[in-house]
Parts: sequence; C-alpha cells; structure tokens
Amino acid sequence: MYITITPQKMGGNYSKSSANFVGYLEKENQGQEQQDMEHFFNQYGNEISAEEVVKEIDGNTAKLEKHEPRFYSITVSPSKYELKRLQNHSQDLQKYTREIMKDYVASFNREINGRPITIDDIKYYAKIEHQRTFKGTDKQVQENQPYATKILHLKTDIRNVKEGRTEGNVKKLEKEIGKLEREALNQQNGKRIVQGMQKEGNQSHIHIIVSRKDASNKFSLSPGSKYKASEVELNGKTVKRGFDRDKFFQSTEKTFDKTFGYQRNFAETYKARKDFIKNPKIYFASLMKLPTNEKALAFKIMGKAGIPMMPSIPVTQAQLAMKIFNRLRRGAEVAIKSSSIGI
Repeated sequence: MYITITPQKMGGNYSKSSANFVGYLEKENQGQEQQDMEHFFNQYGNEISAEEVVKEIDGNTAKLEKHEPRFYSITVSPSKYELKRLQNHSQDLQKYTREIMKDYVASFNREINGRPITIDDIKYYAKIEHQRTFKGTDKQVQENQPYATKILHLKTDIRNVKEGRTEGNVKKLEKEIGKLEREALNQQNGKRIVQGMQKEGNQSHIHIIVSRKDASNKFSLSPGSKYKASEVELNGKTVKRGFDRDKFFQSTEKTFDKTFGYQRNFAETYKARKDFIKNPKIYFASLMKLPTNEKALAFKIMGKAGIPMMPSIPVTQAQLAMKIFNRLRRGAEVAIKSSSIGI
C-alpha cells in the first residue's frame, strides 16, 4: 500500500477553486458510456457529480488565507498483490475508502467542542481510477531518456532532409531510429516506454479530495500539520493538535488486511519501509529472521518492485543497504528457488 497526502498544490498562493483538480479526476470518464463511468462518492452517497464536489469543497473555506490550502489530496495505491485479493475493484475499493476515512479522522490529535473528531466532522469526496500513465519522473522513462534524445535528433535530421535543408539518407536514419527503439532499456509490449504511455496491468487506485475545514466550516483540520500528537496552551487552555501520519498509514494497512483477509508480508509493511530508510541494518536483520517461505516471498516482492523508497535514502546508507542486500540475497537463493510461492 502506498499513500500520499498533499495540499492542493505546492508553494505560493492557493487557487480559490477545486475545479481544476476535480476536472483532472474526471479524465477517465471522457468517452465512456454512462454505465462504465466511475463517479465521485463520499461516506454516505454514491454517483455524486463533479459539479457538486466543486461546489461543496469551494463553499467550505471560511476564513482561510491565500497561503493556506483549501483542500488536501490523498492518493491510495494498493500493490498488485493487494489488488489480487479484491473481487470487484470498484466496489471493494469504495468500501475500503469509507473505512480508511474513519482511520483518517482517528489520526487527528484534535477535539471539536470537547469530543473526538468523527467521520461526520469531515467533508470529503473520492473517486476510483483504473489507469495510470508513465510520468517523466518514473525510473523507466528517465533510463530511456538518452535513447529518446537521440531519436529526437534523428527525427529532426529526417525532417531537414525531406524539406531540403540538408542532404542525407532518410531510410538509413529511419533504420537507426528503429534500432534505438529496440535497444531502449525499458520496454512494454515491445515498445519503448515513454512519458504519457499507459501502464499495463491492474492499476486501480483511489483519489480522495478532503476539505481543509471541517463539515461545519468552523474548524481547520490539516493533515499536513507539522505537529504530531502534541498539546499546546491556547487562551489559557490545554488543547490537542496535529495529525499522526504514522498512525494513519499503519491503520490503513490493518484495515485492508482485516477487511479483505489479506496476509501481509513483512516487505509490504509501512514499518518495514520506514525501518529501511532509518536503519537498514535493523530492516535486514528482521528480514532474515522470517520463516523460510515468508523470507522467500519478501525477496520476490523486493525483486519485482525494487528496494522500497531507495531515492529517499542518503547515499552512504543506500550503499550500505545495497551491499547488505546483495550479500543476504545470495544467501537466500536456495529459499527462493525452493519456495512454492508464485509471484
């Protein structure tokens, strides 16, 4: 499970309307028949129109300054292993969304009118999507960039030849392009992976737009608060504040496992990924203590998905982790080959 929580945009002043973001979430419905569309929903309602979402989010921004986000975006991306556990992706993910939004409110270290926050105190709308495209920041696209640059130059040469600006052999240039297309490091269905290409396989995920203000439009509820599970003196009173992201991320995993009877492997847990970043030695020590089959599955998952969150690790720690990983993986080859677990 991979979850991100971001403000409506990064930096600068914030737009007063959610229309652009809501419009972006409608992209998969373009050209679809009515029965095939995915609609917005919330805790109690289905088939909510985009217009209603914009109206409700934009109308719930009392006393917010220009530098304060009007809403937050939560993206929930189950892994392919988690998605395999679902029977009906749209219905199951809708059910899951309603459960994790209870986890969301429970992660606020905040009270409203002297009581804990409940699901009825927030205003949110969610939408299920089933497609993803490669972005310029994706590893596959970046590794293919040298090939893309050479291909672009060759296409420019071809255009110059055809328009009489230079001399050259168009067929030879086209042959070179074909060779580069085939040699590109990352391919999908026999084609070079480029930015904007639709990713193959199951890509179902959840987009949630949640208002910064509570449903009464009186209180600010920010999951981006830098204060976690803390108390502060305000007007002579001790009040709670903050949002516990660790608690939220761990709760969403437990909710998925409980809801769908999923047996989560060590390598899939939020705690393991966090340990990998903070202390790779602890991560791999825990990994090697697993039973043989679980250890084999963990290595298979890591091999398929890559080591979790490697770009976020300082260079020295990354090098250390990689050295340990390669050594331990060689020692686990027997377990991997003898395992009957299919990935």
